[in-house]
Amino acid sequence: MATDYDAPRKTEEDVSEDSIEELKTRQPGSQSSAVDVDEADLADAFELPGADLSGEELLIQVTPPQADEFTCFNCFLVKHRSQIAAERDGHLYCTECES
Repeated sequence: MATDYDAPRKTEEDVSEDSIEELKTRQPGSQSSAVDVDEADLADAFELPGADLSGEELLIQVTPPQADEFTCFNCFLVKHRSQIAAERDGHLYCTECES
């Protein structure tokens, strides 16, 4: 069966039912025009650049690079030695930075 996608999806009866005045009379006062948002809660989610974080503690354990890992000189990510693509001037580069 062919479908006409250009045809209107609502009939004229449906459109007249959904008039603004009818919708307002169906549920008077159920919606509030004021939005209850606590601006202090929103501000706590943002960290300002240059903020003093000296009192914060790390929540993860940081380990140094292992014997089978290297730090790419271009992207500074620690990767497995199997991803070494080039070595120039004593610096190692990963396959992603060389492609």
